[in-house]
Amino acid sequence: MRGFPPIVPYGADQTIYLVVESPGQHGVTRQTERADIETVIADLLSGQFNDPIEVVAFNTLEHWTDDLSRDVAREIRCRCDIDGREVPVYLEEFVGRTST
Repeated sequence: MRGFPPIVPYGADQTIYLVVESPGQHGVTRQTERADIETVIADLLSGQFNDPIEVVAFNTLEHWTDDLSRDVAREIRCRCDIDGREVPVYLEEFVGRTST
């Protein structure tokens, strides 16, 4: 994982999913939280993220983190294959880089 502190904040027992986007032209990395992995995948496919570079899960009670980028990229490719469509252009680099 890039740039994430090894410390997970303490809180109620919940897993939070974080989508990290490329800094882009303004040089600011955007990190957006979601409550479940299904929402993350749906939001990625609907174009709510322009240039994702990483998807990370962390649990606030058990204090673990996990890079889910590869699993999410494979799921996106699988759903696009099932629907008979190409991976959206804005996800091609993310899926190509992380699904192998």
